[in-house]
This record gives sequence, C-alpha cells and structure tokens, in this order.
Amino acid sequence: MLNDKTREAIEIIRECNLLVSRTLAEIAKVIDPGVTTLELDRIAEEFIRDNGAEPGFKGYNGFPGTLCTSVNEQVVHGIPSTYVLKDGDIVSVDCGVRMNGYNGDTAYTFAVGELSGDIAKLLKYTHDSLYKGIEQAIAGKRVGDIGYSVQQHAESGGFSVVREMVGHGLGEKLHEDPEVPNYGRRGRGPLLREGLVLCIEPMINLGKRSIIQESDGWTIKTRDNKPSAHYELAVVVGKEKPDILSTFKYIEDELINKNKGLPWQNKKP
Repeated sequence: MLNDKTREAIEIIRECNLLVSRTLAEIAKVIDPGVTTLELDRIAEEFIRDNGAEPGFKGYNGFPGTLCTSVNEQVVHGIPSTYVLKDGDIVSVDCGVRMNGYNGDTAYTFAVGELSGDIAKLLKYTHDSLYKGIEQAIAGKRVGDIGYSVQQHAESGGFSVVREMVGHGLGEKLHEDPEVPNYGRRGRGPLLREGLVLCIEPMINLGKRSIIQESDGWTIKTRDNKPSAHYELAVVVGKEKPDILSTFKYIEDELINKNKGLPWQNKKP
C-alpha cells in the first residue's frame, strides 16, 4: 500500500528536505582538495543538530556516519573516513535528517578541483537525468515512466544505469514503498497518486553498470573501478506537475560564490 501524504505531513517533509539542502550547502562551502570526508561529516552533523534536527542516517541499520560520502568509483553508502580529497576527485554526498517525526533525504555529487572531460560529462548527464525523471512524477503515470526517462537520458550520453540500487518513498520512514528504479518501461510499475512523496536518485556509471559491495559491508562501488555519479531530490507527485521538496539552489549558489562553477563546468582544458 502506497502511503499518500496529507498536506500537513508534506509541509513537515518539505521542512526536513530544505534543512538537508542547507546542510549540503554547508558542505559546498568547504569541499576542496585537502579536506577529509570525516571533516565533512562533522560539519554536517553539527549543522543539523544546531538546527533542531537529528542526522537521519547515523545509526540507521548501524550506519556510522551522518553523511554517505562516496568518492570516485564508489556509487553510494561510502563511510566518512580520513580519506583526503584531491584534485580531480568527485564525491557523492548523501544526507538525511529526521525532524518532527519525518525524514529528509537528498544527494549531490561535487567536483573537487578540475575534472577530466568525460567525468564532467558524466555529472551533467546524471544531474539532467534526475530532472527528466522528476518530470514524470505526475498522478496517473507509473513508476516505470520515471525510470524510463532517467535511463533514456543517461544512456543517450553513453553511460550505464545501476540496477540494484533504487530510489524510494519517503515519510515517517526513511525508506518507504514504492521502490523507484532508474530504468524501466513506460506504463509499467506502481501507479503514481497525488500526494505520494518519492526520492528520485539516479546512480549512473562512466563504465559498465555492474557493482560490488566493499568489505566494510556498506560501500557500493563499480566493478570496473570507473567513476559513478549520484544526484537525489525529494518530490511530491502532483496532479499536473511535481512539487520538488528539496533543492540544489543553496548548494549551487555556494559553488558559484566560490567561483568554482557547477561541477561539470570545472573541467580541464
């Protein structure tokens, strides 16, 4: 049974997701070569708690961090560590908060310094495929319409779509039904109803789509060790158009203020 949300619940979930967005903007301020992913995690936890919320990921099924920090070939669920970010890295920063009984969940892949052209292109296509999927979050369509749109755009750039890791419903639980794959067939899958809250989150690989789990029991990486990108927003299925609850605006404003530009703009000549 899909859990359509009341207007009151949606506004609380919006508040949670805007706090996640603001937290990721704090990360945007400091993410640079020489910074450890553990330092990013400390900054995020402090900011979330200072704003009256709790980290949504910390302790979830035993996960040790406030953030998932997945660097280069790591797809998702990377554990913050003493790894020092270096020029040319990319890092997916996935963040959740819990506040007033509901959850927020959003992710953004950052460029650290300058990227090679193929990796910059990967980030742009992954980012844009997310919005292609969001366009389909309309009542009367189906989950397969979202996945199809993501897949078509990502593969049109020559990239591959991770199959095993998917988006999800969001609300009182961090992960609710339905699962939202980033591939699929139009007109297939669960029916989208007005008021359903979804996290749409393409995970797109530069190389082949196969993934493996690292020995820490959490981190998912590409089997061929080629880079992977990941972007995520929370949205409400609308009658005529989707309502996006989280935002990249705060993040991207900070990146532009640093004169870094958007991640895919930081490419080597």
